[in-house]
Amino acid sequence: MSSEVFSYESLVHAVSGAVGSVTAMTVFFPLDTARLRLQVDEQRKAKSTPAILAEIVKEEGLLAPYRGWFPVICSLCCSNFVYFYCFHSLKANWLKGHKSAPATDLIIGIAAGVINVLVTTPLWVVNTRLKLQGSKFRNADIHPTDYSGILDAFAQIIRDEGVGALWNGTFPSLLLVLNPAIQFMIGAVAKAVATTITYPLQTIQSILRFGQFRDSTERSKLLSSLRTIKCLLVNRMRKYGLLGLFKGLEAKLLQTVLTAALMFLLYEKIASSTFRVMGLTNNHYKKR
Repeated sequence: MSSEVFSYESLVHAVSGAVGSVTAMTVFFPLDTARLRLQVDEQRKAKSTPAILAEIVKEEGLLAPYRGWFPVICSLCCSNFVYFYCFHSLKANWLKGHKSAPATDLIIGIAAGVINVLVTTPLWVVNTRLKLQGSKFRNADIHPTDYSGILDAFAQIIRDEGVGALWNGTFPSLLLVLNPAIQFMIGAVAKAVATTITYPLQTIQSILRFGQFRDSTERSKLLSSLRTIKCLLVNRMRKYGLLGLFKGLEAKLLQTVLTAALMFLLYEKIASSTFRVMGLTNNHYKKR
């Protein structure tokens, strides 16, 4: 058991997945910025992704689409390292020489996703806050933050909101573990379908992670007595209609498909090259 969990093969897959995802996310990062703004800033009217990005650049500067890049990349690197390591370690112990199957990959992907969510959610909460800090919002209810960096964000959140706030959005994240599991089993097209289906949950996840709103009567009532996924979904749909649950979907789909395609290309190339150098190409890599 321990030899499979602590193995060079699992480490290579983890590092390859982390490097591939970080590179792909960096290339398509502005698309994620557009998506997050539309999810959290309810008063910002949905436009085409290029129009949203042009608006952000005009109002906040040329580098604004890359605001929060470093904490996001740190979180993504840790998250994908944990996910790929857990996936391949669990798979190696599960199969024990037996042939893999799509259903098996899906189950293992879900298990790896649950572990990943529980371990890395605090990083995603912090990077969501940092990515939106300094943004010009249309929603006057949003309370501005003043974090000097990742560690300061952790300290302020724990001090002002309690340790539990670091796991805001954990439940929708657990519901969303099917998303990366399907992506890993089938690929970018399935990822796009899964993203579309689960997008309303991703919207609520972003709102819960951000969690910075002024104490207006309506917002205070929402956050104190209706902080459940169901009520957040219903409230947003009543205010903005069904399409309000899908604000930013265009940017998310572009970012998801392009990032997934580039990430898996880099992941496969890095992993196969490493195994070839290690002399493990035929015995280990192809059995994946």
